[in-house]
Amino acid sequence: MEKDFEGRIALVTGASRGIGYQIARQLGERGAHVIAVARTVGALEDLDDDIKASGGEATLVPVDLTDFDALDRLGAAIFERWKKLDIFVGNAGMLGVLSPIGHIKPKDFEKVMAVNVTANWRLIRSLDPLLRQSDAGRALLLTAVQAQTRTAFWGLQSISKSAVEAMAQTWAHESLKTAMKINLADPGPTRTGLRAKAMPGEPPENLPDPAEVAMDLLELVKPQVLETGMLYDRVSKEWVSPS
Repeated sequence: MEKDFEGRIALVTGASRGIGYQIARQLGERGAHVIAVARTVGALEDLDDDIKASGGEATLVPVDLTDFDALDRLGAAIFERWKKLDIFVGNAGMLGVLSPIGHIKPKDFEKVMAVNVTANWRLIRSLDPLLRQSDAGRALLLTAVQAQTRTAFWGLQSISKSAVEAMAQTWAHESLKTAMKINLADPGPTRTGLRAKAMPGEPPENLPDPAEVAMDLLELVKPQVLETGMLYDRVSKEWVSPS
Protein backbone atom coordinates (compact mmCIF):
# COMPACT_ATOMS: atom_id res chain seq x y z
CA MET A 1 0.00 0.00 0.00
CA GLU A 2 1.19 3.51 -0.82
CA LYS A 3 2.67 5.31 2.20
CA ASP A 4 1.20 8.67 1.24
CA PHE A 5 0.75 9.73 4.89
CA GLU A 6 4.30 8.82 5.90
CA GLY A 7 5.49 10.92 8.83
CA ARG A 8 2.11 12.57 9.48
CA ILE A 9 0.62 12.68 12.99
CA ALA A 10 -3.13 12.07 12.85
CA LEU A 11 -5.79 12.13 15.58
CA VAL A 12 -9.09 10.33 14.95
CA THR A 13 -12.05 10.34 17.34
CA GLY A 14 -14.58 7.52 17.41
CA ALA A 15 -11.78 5.24 16.27
CA SER A 16 -13.14 2.06 17.85
CA ARG A 17 -15.70 1.18 15.18
CA GLY A 18 -17.34 2.09 11.88
CA ILE A 19 -15.95 4.87 9.73
CA GLY A 20 -13.60 6.10 12.46
CA TYR A 21 -12.03 2.67 12.84
CA GLN A 22 -11.42 2.40 9.12
CA ILE A 23 -10.04 5.94 8.82
CA ALA A 24 -7.61 5.24 11.65
CA ARG A 25 -6.64 1.83 10.27
CA GLN A 26 -6.01 3.12 6.77
CA LEU A 27 -4.03 6.12 8.02
CA GLY A 28 -1.81 3.75 9.99
CA GLU A 29 -1.39 1.43 7.02
CA ARG A 30 -0.43 4.39 4.86
CA GLY A 31 2.31 5.66 7.13
CA ALA A 32 0.73 8.05 9.64
CA HIS A 33 1.20 7.71 13.37
CA VAL A 34 -2.40 7.45 14.56
CA ILE A 35 -3.65 8.86 17.84
CA ALA A 36 -6.82 6.79 18.22
CA VAL A 37 -9.45 8.20 20.56
CA ALA A 38 -12.48 6.19 21.73
CA ARG A 39 -14.12 4.87 24.88
CA THR A 40 -13.83 1.12 24.21
CA VAL A 41 -10.42 -0.24 25.20
CA GLY A 42 -10.89 -3.66 23.60
CA ALA A 43 -11.84 -2.21 20.21
CA LEU A 44 -8.90 0.20 20.35
CA GLU A 45 -6.59 -2.74 21.01
CA ASP A 46 -8.02 -4.53 17.98
CA LEU A 47 -7.31 -1.41 15.92
CA ASP A 48 -3.77 -1.29 17.28
CA ASP A 49 -3.25 -4.92 16.25
CA ASP A 50 -4.48 -4.18 12.71
CA ILE A 51 -2.23 -1.13 12.37
CA LYS A 52 0.83 -2.94 13.73
CA ALA A 53 0.19 -5.88 11.40
CA SER A 54 0.59 -3.48 8.47
CA GLY A 55 3.80 -2.02 9.88
CA GLY A 56 2.16 1.12 11.26
CA GLU A 57 2.12 2.74 14.68
CA ALA A 58 -0.66 4.00 16.91
CA THR A 59 -1.12 5.65 20.27
CA LEU A 60 -4.34 4.59 22.00
CA VAL A 61 -6.33 7.14 24.00
CA PRO A 62 -9.25 5.45 25.79
CA VAL A 63 -11.32 8.43 26.90
CA ASP A 64 -14.93 9.55 27.05
CA LEU A 65 -15.27 12.69 24.94
CA THR A 66 -17.38 14.27 27.65
CA ASP A 67 -14.32 14.24 29.92
CA PHE A 68 -13.44 17.71 28.73
CA ASP A 69 -10.45 18.16 31.04
CA ALA A 70 -8.94 15.03 29.48
CA LEU A 71 -9.26 16.61 26.04
CA ASP A 72 -7.29 19.60 27.28
CA ARG A 73 -4.60 17.27 28.62
CA LEU A 74 -4.52 15.41 25.30
CA GLY A 75 -3.40 18.52 23.43
CA ALA A 76 -0.66 19.12 25.99
CA ALA A 77 0.52 15.50 25.72
CA ILE A 78 0.69 15.70 21.92
CA PHE A 79 2.73 18.89 22.16
CA GLU A 80 5.19 17.31 24.58
CA ARG A 81 5.76 14.32 22.31
CA TRP A 82 5.48 15.68 18.77
CA LYS A 83 5.19 19.50 19.02
CA LYS A 84 2.57 19.43 16.25
CA LEU A 85 -0.46 17.68 14.75
CA ASP A 86 -0.97 17.22 11.01
CA ILE A 87 -4.46 15.73 10.81
CA PHE A 88 -7.56 15.91 13.01
CA VAL A 89 -10.61 13.84 12.06
CA GLY A 90 -13.62 14.61 14.27
CA ASN A 91 -15.58 11.47 13.51
CA ALA A 92 -17.18 10.60 16.86
CA GLY A 93 -20.85 11.38 17.20
CA MET A 94 -24.13 10.31 18.76
CA LEU A 95 -27.46 9.77 17.06
CA GLY A 96 -29.56 10.19 20.17
CA VAL A 97 -33.29 9.50 20.07
CA LEU A 98 -35.55 9.99 17.07
CA SER A 99 -38.38 11.99 18.55
CA PRO A 100 -40.49 15.14 18.26
CA ILE A 101 -38.41 18.00 19.64
CA GLY A 102 -40.86 18.64 22.45
CA HIS A 103 -40.59 15.04 23.63
CA ILE A 104 -36.78 14.91 23.89
CA LYS A 105 -35.65 14.47 27.48
CA PRO A 106 -33.19 17.10 28.74
CA LYS A 107 -30.57 14.46 29.59
CA ASP A 108 -30.74 13.09 26.01
CA PHE A 109 -30.45 16.56 24.49
CA GLU A 110 -27.51 17.49 26.71
CA LYS A 111 -25.65 14.22 26.06
CA VAL A 112 -25.87 14.55 22.26
CA MET A 113 -24.83 18.20 22.36
CA ALA A 114 -21.92 17.33 24.67
CA VAL A 115 -20.57 14.63 22.35
CA ASN A 116 -21.38 16.13 18.96
CA VAL A 117 -20.75 19.82 19.67
CA THR A 118 -19.00 20.63 22.92
CA ALA A 119 -16.42 17.85 22.61
CA ASN A 120 -15.45 19.03 19.12
CA TRP A 121 -15.17 22.59 20.37
CA ARG A 122 -12.95 21.47 23.25
CA LEU A 123 -10.82 19.50 20.80
CA ILE A 124 -10.51 22.55 18.54
CA ARG A 125 -9.30 24.58 21.54
CA SER A 126 -6.82 21.86 22.41
CA LEU A 127 -5.59 21.00 18.92
CA ASP A 128 -5.66 24.29 16.99
CA PRO A 129 -2.20 25.42 18.21
CA LEU A 130 -0.77 22.03 17.21
CA LEU A 131 -2.33 22.07 13.74
CA ARG A 132 -0.83 25.53 13.22
CA GLN A 133 2.62 24.02 13.76
CA SER A 134 2.14 21.62 10.84
CA ASP A 135 3.30 22.50 7.35
CA ALA A 136 -0.18 21.47 6.14
CA GLY A 137 -2.59 21.05 9.05
CA ARG A 138 -5.84 19.41 7.97
CA ALA A 139 -9.07 19.10 9.99
CA LEU A 140 -12.16 17.19 8.90
CA LEU A 141 -15.37 17.16 10.93
CA LEU A 142 -18.12 14.73 9.99
CA THR A 143 -21.65 15.96 9.56
CA ALA A 144 -24.98 14.58 8.33
CA VAL A 145 -27.58 15.53 5.75
CA GLN A 146 -30.08 16.37 8.51
CA ALA A 147 -28.09 19.54 9.21
CA GLN A 148 -29.44 20.79 5.88
CA THR A 149 -32.79 19.00 5.57
CA ARG A 150 -34.07 19.56 9.14
CA THR A 151 -35.90 16.22 8.83
CA ALA A 152 -38.85 15.68 11.18
CA PHE A 153 -38.03 13.67 14.31
CA TRP A 154 -34.28 13.94 13.62
CA GLY A 155 -33.96 17.11 15.69
CA LEU A 156 -30.95 16.02 17.71
CA GLN A 157 -28.98 15.31 14.54
CA SER A 158 -30.24 18.47 12.81
CA ILE A 159 -29.42 20.75 15.73
CA SER A 160 -26.08 19.26 16.72
CA LYS A 161 -24.71 18.81 13.21
CA SER A 162 -25.84 22.31 12.21
CA ALA A 163 -23.76 23.57 15.12
CA VAL A 164 -20.79 21.46 13.99
CA GLU A 165 -21.04 22.94 10.50
CA ALA A 166 -21.19 26.50 11.82
CA MET A 167 -18.25 25.82 14.12
CA ALA A 168 -16.08 24.29 11.40
CA GLN A 169 -16.82 27.04 8.91
CA THR A 170 -16.11 29.76 11.47
CA TRP A 171 -12.84 28.06 12.40
CA ALA A 172 -11.92 27.88 8.72
CA HIS A 173 -12.61 31.60 8.23
CA GLU A 174 -10.46 32.41 11.25
CA SER A 175 -7.59 30.34 9.81
CA LEU A 176 -7.40 31.72 6.27
CA LYS A 177 -3.96 33.22 6.83
CA THR A 178 -2.52 29.91 8.04
CA ALA A 179 -1.50 26.68 6.31
CA MET A 180 -4.51 24.93 7.82
CA LYS A 181 -7.49 23.72 5.82
CA ILE A 182 -10.67 22.91 7.74
CA ASN A 183 -13.56 21.12 6.10
CA LEU A 184 -16.67 19.04 6.69
CA ALA A 185 -17.75 15.75 5.18
CA ASP A 186 -21.12 14.07 4.93
CA PRO A 187 -20.29 10.39 4.42
CA GLY A 188 -23.87 9.54 3.49
CA PRO A 189 -25.61 6.28 4.41
CA THR A 190 -22.99 3.75 5.50
CA ARG A 191 -23.09 0.20 6.87
CA THR A 192 -22.52 1.12 10.52
CA GLY A 193 -24.15 0.39 13.84
CA LEU A 194 -25.41 3.96 14.08
CA ARG A 195 -27.15 3.64 10.72
CA ALA A 196 -28.69 0.31 11.73
CA LYS A 197 -30.03 1.92 14.89
CA ALA A 198 -31.58 4.78 12.95
CA MET A 199 -32.94 2.67 10.08
CA PRO A 200 -33.48 -0.85 11.47
CA GLY A 201 -35.43 -2.09 8.44
CA GLU A 202 -32.82 -1.06 5.88
CA PRO A 203 -30.93 -3.91 4.16
CA PRO A 204 -27.27 -3.37 5.15
CA GLU A 205 -26.00 -5.00 1.96
CA ASN A 206 -27.35 -2.01 0.04
CA LEU A 207 -25.00 0.38 1.87
CA PRO A 208 -21.29 1.05 1.26
CA ASP A 209 -18.83 -0.51 3.66
CA PRO A 210 -17.07 1.85 6.12
CA ALA A 211 -13.70 0.91 4.58
CA GLU A 212 -14.84 2.22 1.20
CA VAL A 213 -16.15 5.44 2.74
CA ALA A 214 -12.96 5.94 4.75
CA MET A 215 -10.82 5.63 1.63
CA ASP A 216 -12.72 8.50 0.03
CA LEU A 217 -12.59 10.70 3.15
CA LEU A 218 -8.84 10.30 3.52
CA GLU A 219 -8.41 12.20 0.27
CA LEU A 220 -9.77 15.25 2.15
CA VAL A 221 -6.93 15.41 4.70
CA LYS A 222 -3.99 15.28 2.32
CA PRO A 223 -1.62 18.26 2.08
CA GLN A 224 -2.73 18.75 -1.53
CA VAL A 225 -6.27 19.72 -0.47
CA LEU A 226 -6.75 23.47 -0.92
CA GLU A 227 -10.46 23.79 -0.09
CA THR A 228 -11.35 25.20 3.31
CA GLY A 229 -14.64 26.00 5.00
CA MET A 230 -16.39 23.62 2.60
CA LEU A 231 -18.50 20.47 2.87
CA TYR A 232 -17.73 17.35 0.86
CA ASP A 233 -20.84 15.36 -0.04
CA ARG A 234 -19.57 11.84 -0.55
CA VAL A 235 -22.75 10.67 -2.29
CA SER A 236 -22.54 13.33 -5.01
CA LYS A 237 -18.72 13.50 -4.85
CA GLU A 238 -18.96 17.30 -4.79
CA TRP A 239 -17.74 20.17 -2.64
CA VAL A 240 -20.62 22.38 -1.51
CA SER A 241 -21.04 25.32 0.83
CA PRO A 242 -22.45 24.21 4.19
CA SER A 243 -24.41 27.46 4.56
